[in-house]
Amino acid sequence: MTSIKQLQKDIEHIMRRNRQVEKNKAWETSGFRKLLLIIFTYLTIAIYLRFINVDRHWINAIVPAIGFWLSTISLPFFKSLWEKYIHKV
Repeated sequence: MTSIKQLQKDIEHIMRRNRQVEKNKAWETSGFRKLLLIIFTYLTIAIYLRFINVDRHWINAIVPAIGFWLSTISLPFFKSLWEKYIHKV
């Protein structure tokens, strides 16, 4: 039979895990993370375009960064459709 102390330890472990999960979810959905990804996407593409000698590489790199941004703002809409019509629980 499980003791009270063991149950308390188990509950504390679950609560710590839940706090970590909540923190990870907050990071995944944060605007700061999305902004960093947009900046890194832009810089990576700009450097690549410069490396392959594309004219106006700093301007041309905006297109993929904007594409990424648009995908991040449209995904919640498509997630709700998926949850409503496809993944019915």
